[in-house]
Amino acid sequence: MQNQPGHLEVEAIVPPKADAFVPNYLLYLLASTSDAASSQFHDYARHSDLRAPEWRVLACLNDEEGLMVTRLAELALMEQSRLTKTIDQMNKRGLVERRSDVSDGRRVRVFLTPLGRKMAQNLVEAARQHEAKVLEHLLPGEGDLLKSLLRRLQLGLAGLQPTSE
Repeated sequence: MQNQPGHLEVEAIVPPKADAFVPNYLLYLLASTSDAASSQFHDYARHSDLRAPEWRVLACLNDEEGLMVTRLAELALMEQSRLTKTIDQMNKRGLVERRSDVSDGRRVRVFLTPLGRKMAQNLVEAARQHEAKVLEHLLPGEGDLLKSLLRRLQLGLAGLQPTSE
């Protein structure tokens, strides 16, 4: 079986040696798991003629309309300059639009267009279904526990005090 992005070879499933660094390294485990799961969904998004960064922008704006570019860049995990180019491309395709902030005209906020909103809602639903399939690899309740632990780790790494869930 040839190793393809997003697909682990059978040999990779064998538990690693206890003293092996890479397969036991948290950052490797997080990155490789994210890469495998994300590549599957990004293939789906490409069928909607979207690249991964565009999908992330749609998902973020689906959660919260009118984000400023700095906040959208944080949520979409993108450098601001790259996000600006992505927004320009999405604007040309009629998926998003920029508007001046009503309280401070110097600030610009990004909004979904009706077409962008419909596409975002469809993709978010597909992403939820994909997530459910990914979590089928865990025992009942482990998915919620994993998310809780990752959120707590995320807050700790940001220097914030995690709250109990």
